[in-house]
Amino acid sequence: MLEKIRQYFIFGDSAAKLYGLAILTGLLASLIIIALRLFIDYGQIVLFPSGVVDDFANLSWHWIVGLPIVGGLLIGLLLTGLKPEERNTGVVHVIERLTSHEGRLPWQNAIRQFIGASIALMTGHSVGREGPSVHLGAASGSQLASFLDLPNNSVRILVACGSAAAIAASFNTPIAGVIFAMEVIMMEYHIASFLPIILASVTGTVISRVTFGETAVFANLSADMQSLWEIPYIVLMGVVIGGLATLFIRSLDFFSQLFKQRPFWLRTTFAGVLVGLAGLFMPDVMGMSYNAISGISMNQIALSALLMLMLLKLFLSTACVGLGIPGGLIGPTLVVGASAGAALGVIGASFFPDLSSSMTFYAVIGMCAMMGATLKAPLAALMAMLELTGNPNIILPGMLAIVFSSLVNHDYFKQDALFLKLLRTRGLDFRNDPVTQTLRRISVANAMQRNFIIMSRHISTQAAVHALDSNPDWVLIKEDREPVALMPAGDLARAVSTEEQEEMDLMQIPANRRNVHKISLHTSLHEAVQSLESHHVEALYVTRMTAPMIERTYGILTRETIESHYQLPYAVTVKHQ
Repeated sequence: MLEKIRQYFIFGDSAAKLYGLAILTGLLASLIIIALRLFIDYGQIVLFPSGVVDDFANLSWHWIVGLPIVGGLLIGLLLTGLKPEERNTGVVHVIERLTSHEGRLPWQNAIRQFIGASIALMTGHSVGREGPSVHLGAASGSQLASFLDLPNNSVRILVACGSAAAIAASFNTPIAGVIFAMEVIMMEYHIASFLPIILASVTGTVISRVTFGETAVFANLSADMQSLWEIPYIVLMGVVIGGLATLFIRSLDFFSQLFKQRPFWLRTTFAGVLVGLAGLFMPDVMGMSYNAISGISMNQIALSALLMLMLLKLFLSTACVGLGIPGGLIGPTLVVGASAGAALGVIGASFFPDLSSSMTFYAVIGMCAMMGATLKAPLAALMAMLELTGNPNIILPGMLAIVFSSLVNHDYFKQDALFLKLLRTRGLDFRNDPVTQTLRRISVANAMQRNFIIMSRHISTQAAVHALDSNPDWVLIKEDREPVALMPAGDLARAVSTEEQEEMDLMQIPANRRNVHKISLHTSLHEAVQSLESHHVEALYVTRMTAPMIERTYGILTRETIESHYQLPYAVTVKHQ
């Protein structure tokens, strides 16, 4: 029964199966994110003397110093002895697996992500919850696809579905979840994957709203631009925050290389020491720091405190993640951007009190600019701010600030997107050209030629005549139960018509034979191209294990077939996805 279900998802109607699986992925991802959030909240309620979530400000000094140190030590001991790839977590891990493993995410890394992120956030490490949420959401889609034995192009879409649902469930932002998955995770926009990702994001948002309510996360930050005369100042603000984004990325690169030869537990414990010492001066930098953003909305933070929060959050969050704490960086970019924007708002108001908008307005614009420039995701940042604040009036100034912050960070300082920078730091090459994108979207199962026959190398002429009655296109030649060559069926027909002996050697008759190599039914055309090149063959035969020790051959794939899929017009290639 399970085998029949798996064959339906491999060969069945592509759109129907993906839409249903997208909803299921959104459900699984949102439930895991809700579990993570509740686990962290109830953990702090039990752990903190006050019994209040994120109440770091009211902890005694030895709690403030000791909690992150103990948390860092626990995380280090938990992950010590593992290979680097076994410790990989977060958004970078998801992109890495999409790049190198077609979206197959190990469940063990997801478990470590859940436990590690929970310990980090409970004990006050200056990281975000959203990065781990993306990993857990993507892993839920990947594991569902693996259970159903889906081809790799479908795995990639379900990974994006899980990522979108995770962002949507974390922030209550369905549009931003979709854009984030396309812009940051998949790094492409394509209608074939857009619709299932929308379904997953909507599902995640619905489950989140049922659990936590419908209120926008930063609804109290809603504010409008008072005058168009502020536009030049918003441009200047974009330039300044672009510089901050560059500092953020370079700081992360610095801490990623720091103490690299030291034991892993020592690095994570050192991150806890940094957070604990900084928490003595400003407890707001501990944890996700969203309470500080609430303070900005009520104009309760002085300029000096804003600047200190901005700098400490920038360096502590990059130190924690760079030194190995399995937390996220999306939330910290929002806090740094909000602090920087609010500080610039205060400075602007001191010079032009009659023209300047409120501090909360500049905080929102700062969040837009910082997230957009750091992640190289302008649309995701803009949509996130629109949904987080419920204020459409931030779109125009937000667009302007994002453009100039991105220009400074990416064009002037030549910084890559945050997650791609980390990916390349690990020595991984990232390719996302149009041909690669197209081939990754098409599964081998939908492109292979199925009109073929399998014949032994030595065969009787009568058996060859009988086999040709089915009018095959190809003949796959086997020797010692292993395919050794592929030839056109027409060449066999010509040989049969002139053969005078009763026995034939298919490797000796005149024919255009091609060397072959095996490839899995689950792979994409991108992997097929890599297999052709790495094994120096001219054709592939497509197989799948249907039972232990039983392998079935499903089709034939030639280089000409693959090339036809990225040379044909767009409308034709969509049919094969």
